[in-house]
Amino acid sequence: MQWCPFSSNSQPMASSLSSPLLNLPLSSSSSSLSNYSAVGAIPAGACWRSGGRRSRGRTVIANATEKGEQGKDSPAFNPFGFVTDNPSSRSAIQLPESPAEDGNVGQVLYRTEDKGKDYGSYIRSGEFVWFVRETGSPDSRRGTVIFLHGAPTQSYSYRVVMSQDGRSKSLTQKMSDAGFHCFAPDWIGFGFSEKPYAGYGFDYTEKEFHDEFDKLLGVLKVKSPFLLVVQGFLVGSYGLTWALKNPSRISKLAILNTPLTASSPVPGLFQKLRIPLYGEFTCQNAVMAERFIEAGYVLKLEKADVYRLPYLSSGAPGFALLEAARKANFKDIASQIAAGFASGRWDKPILIAWGISDKYLPRSVAEEFQKENPECVKLKLIEGAGHMPQEDWPEKVVDALRVFF
Repeated sequence: MQWCPFSSNSQPMASSLSSPLLNLPLSSSSSSLSNYSAVGAIPAGACWRSGGRRSRGRTVIANATEKGEQGKDSPAFNPFGFVTDNPSSRSAIQLPESPAEDGNVGQVLYRTEDKGKDYGSYIRSGEFVWFVRETGSPDSRRGTVIFLHGAPTQSYSYRVVMSQDGRSKSLTQKMSDAGFHCFAPDWIGFGFSEKPYAGYGFDYTEKEFHDEFDKLLGVLKVKSPFLLVVQGFLVGSYGLTWALKNPSRISKLAILNTPLTASSPVPGLFQKLRIPLYGEFTCQNAVMAERFIEAGYVLKLEKADVYRLPYLSSGAPGFALLEAARKANFKDIASQIAAGFASGRWDKPILIAWGISDKYLPRSVAEEFQKENPECVKLKLIEGAGHMPQEDWPEKVVDALRVFF
């Protein structure tokens, strides 16, 4: 039987190192960090059942005091169980039958490091490097569309909406095939863009997000006015407040599920992030983003991998989200949006494409927003879609955007 750190008959090691995650002892003879599981510093080969056979799909700790067969197949207490109750995350968090193929941080990163960067490239703008997806051509006949994501996700959610497959006559053609030049950046601190630590040139305030977005538009040589699509909380809302400050630069605005009224609920994730100490713990949950998206359903593993990847790669994305959430006044921002787009203050066409199965923002938010400016705001309800309709049902989103733009 192999040594297990939680077993009562564990032998002291001759020399040890301190784990950066949990301050658990790590054998100095370990040859690779890829031997450690995603739950943090527990050797992937350390916990075995008696008899040397691994139990698939759960961690079973060898117990020196067990008698006979009683309790042999019962899972031991797992202090990390709070991150394993999500079906799409289990293969990345729990110990698999073949750890070399799956199941620990090193292998998850190796398996997903080249995923999720469809149509993307790294672009330096000012002091920071953005990851930007681009499809179509600057000479596209129907203009430029900028897609902005919300927190805690990334521009990956727009990959299907903006994809290009050359099927110009297809009924399912996406935005670039329909003649649009598309950009979808990851906001600073999110996705694959740079994640500076707060206090080192970027403090994750609304003004700083606006300023850096302005610089990026200049680097991308986006001509005004352009078409803007916005979705989501926090940085998604900042996309709308940027629009309120720059109405002349926008020809039409499309809004996917985003807080639009003062009564818009604030999800529990952002409330937790604002609690001292608890927020620091919450922001380092590697499955946070996919859990947020999965309210009501389960993402396919290949999609969950991409949303999880930045938070597995380092602690920086979590701390960036933490800073942004603590610097934001959610209710004040929503009130600014509601007032700024009301009748008499905004005269550009607006489309609200709303996933009616959203677990965070009820349909009434979109309906209330429309009533404040019925002349400019058109509401399109999307059945079968939740908080991220561009991820849930991209074809319906494309149809709505093509007609509106």
